[in-house]
Amino acid sequence: MNTSAFVPADFDVPHSLVTPRFRLEPLGPQHNLADHAAWTGSIEHIRATPGYPDGNWPPLDGMSLEANLADLRRHADDFTQRRGFTYTVLDPDSGDVIGCVYIYPCSKDGHDADVSSWVTAGRAELDVPLYEAVSAWLAADWPFTSPAYDAR
Repeated sequence: MNTSAFVPADFDVPHSLVTPRFRLEPLGPQHNLADHAAWTGSIEHIRATPGYPDGNWPPLDGMSLEANLADLRRHADDFTQRRGFTYTVLDPDSGDVIGCVYIYPCSKDGHDADVSSWVTAGRAELDVPLYEAVSAWLAADWPFTSPAYDAR
């Protein structure tokens, strides 16, 4: 799929998903410290999450705050350029980063988007509710017909 046409030009990309247990907003540099703390404290848990079978992310040795910031800037640029959409998952009360959702072009036959998500080890009980909420959101509010999103 041509990433420049990942979503139609007239598609209004959602900027949030709000549920009683979490809320999503576009991931950006402003989340660097909290994002870094969230995933570095949950590396083994994230690697065991469906959708992370290649063993490359998150890196076992972590990464510096500067490298994480560069990664968040790349995700924010992808969002702005409509090449991919990454959302931070926030606790609705505290605003703490508790996970992440990625929506990118898919190279798998029969799928038009590759979706993955993770939650921190301390919020593992939200993995299935996040999967279910994002799956419903994709079906209701996004232009994809067959997203690849590993079931929970």
